[in-house]
Amino acid sequence: MVSRPHLPEDRMLVEQLRLQLGNIGSSVIPTILLALLLVWVISNDSNAFAMRAWCGITILFKLYLAWDARRLLASEISPERARRLLRRKMVINAIDGATWGSLAWAALGTTTVAGSVLVVAVLAGVAGSSMSSLAPILPVFIVFGAAELVVLGAKLWLMGDPAYDALAVAAVLYTAALLGQARNASRAARRAIGLRFENLELIERLRVETEHAQAAHRAADEANLAKSRFLAAASHDLRQPIHAQGLFLEVLARSQLSADQHDALANARATWQASAEMLDTLLDFSRIEAGVVEPQMQVFPLQPLLNKIENELAPQADAKGIVYRSRETHAAVRSDPALVALILRNLVSNAIRYTEQGGVLVACRARGEQVLLEVWDTGIGIEPAQHQAIFREFHQLGNAERDRRKGLGLGLAIAQGLARALGQPLSLVSTPGRGSVFRVALPAARAGVVAEGAADAMPGPSRAFDLRVLVIDDDESVRTGMRQLLGAWGCVCDLADSIEEAQALARAHRPALVISDYRLRELRTGAEAIAALRAEYGADLPALLITGDTAPQRLREARATGVPLLHKPVLPSQLHRAMSAVLMGRELDSSFAGLEARRA
Repeated sequence: MVSRPHLPEDRMLVEQLRLQLGNIGSSVIPTILLALLLVWVISNDSNAFAMRAWCGITILFKLYLAWDARRLLASEISPERARRLLRRKMVINAIDGATWGSLAWAALGTTTVAGSVLVVAVLAGVAGSSMSSLAPILPVFIVFGAAELVVLGAKLWLMGDPAYDALAVAAVLYTAALLGQARNASRAARRAIGLRFENLELIERLRVETEHAQAAHRAADEANLAKSRFLAAASHDLRQPIHAQGLFLEVLARSQLSADQHDALANARATWQASAEMLDTLLDFSRIEAGVVEPQMQVFPLQPLLNKIENELAPQADAKGIVYRSRETHAAVRSDPALVALILRNLVSNAIRYTEQGGVLVACRARGEQVLLEVWDTGIGIEPAQHQAIFREFHQLGNAERDRRKGLGLGLAIAQGLARALGQPLSLVSTPGRGSVFRVALPAARAGVVAEGAADAMPGPSRAFDLRVLVIDDDESVRTGMRQLLGAWGCVCDLADSIEEAQALARAHRPALVISDYRLRELRTGAEAIAALRAEYGADLPALLITGDTAPQRLREARATGVPLLHKPVLPSQLHRAMSAVLMGRELDSSFAGLEARRA
């Protein structure tokens, strides 16, 4: 049983005094009316002066007690002052008790038997009511009751009548009974005061803990924002040289090279591809955070998608000596094929990464109006306590050394975010040491018509362009790489590093296509550059935006322009396809443009 903390005695006394002082005001009017009633009923020729004197003293004293109580309650009662006030209260209430007891000296023996009974009844009632009002501080009631009893008892004893003697004894017994009740009431008052202080302390502690929790939550939000800003800035700064590197590697691949040079180029492109994929993973996560993922729903068969994922990832399983299998299916679903492909790719990559023996199975099962797309593995499994944590960004199991070969810890966070964007739940069942199964529920297609190429939009054969392209980018290496790559495709390039220079070049030679970086110098954007050029040459001027930004706000801003958006580093094949699309007036999905091609 938990014991309550002991309240300091001085602090308790302060509250007892305030409680007792607060009871005085309610007794003023009843006291005045009672005193006047007694004078009117009991007063006669033999006791008129004594009764009137008693009535005046009683009323004045009660008024003084009420005024003094109000004054004390209006001021602050400190623990040091409380002891002095207690002694003062005991003196004042002793006088008050004696004043009430003196009623017997003014009335008994000079009034009728009925009057005497009334006097004794009144004094008993006053003692009882004082018990309830003075009980919060037991010593104060004791001195009040003792003073009243002594004065009353002395009068009864001196009257020399056995009946009055018995009445005096009864008064003593009655007062003793009141003292017992007063002691219980005092204890109850102390407990109530103690509980009130405990509640106040609990409320204060809760307030402090709430403030601490809110401060910690704010700090966590600020840290998360700082993390996002850092990742966005770092990602942007890394994307610029990697994007330029990809352009130069593509140009180099078209050159005459020896066998050794081809091998070195292949290694360089593999290294570039690995860096680009890590940056793309950050970009995918940033897109989800920014809320710019807009599913493009259509009916498509799952089997071509399963074949594509198997062709892409089965070699990774073979390299680890584990089995990769996907069951044949004739199921078709209504969803976004690019997003479903990315979800499945992340789930399969995660399964291969954490499986050392056995294998990975990808299967589909019809369940009513849904198709369950499942990824089974015989990997390390996941403890129940980690089932929620593994979907947090950058959370990885068994990778304390942050081995980059094990990814960034974003795959499952991306998969869950995309499933949420699709409105289709992603679930997990896992047994530690035996493996896991991830399931995403997709709506089964009611129609058998499937969009051509929906599940696998591979780039067509490259064709040469014969047009003038205006490239706007504030990075010289990117401009140089774009000039060489576009020149190899038969384009004539004009290069600008600012909006003003772009406008000057466009006036000299009208471009057939504008390709602009989104973030330019002096806090200006490629969207502004394209808008300025379209104001001069028409709203139908074909244009592309390319950005290395991954900050959610920047992604939303770029998305809002309505200009097709590509993300650095851009694969040459992706750029070629995007150019073809905008030149032919086709719409390019700017939320996940080229997502599949970049990973193909």
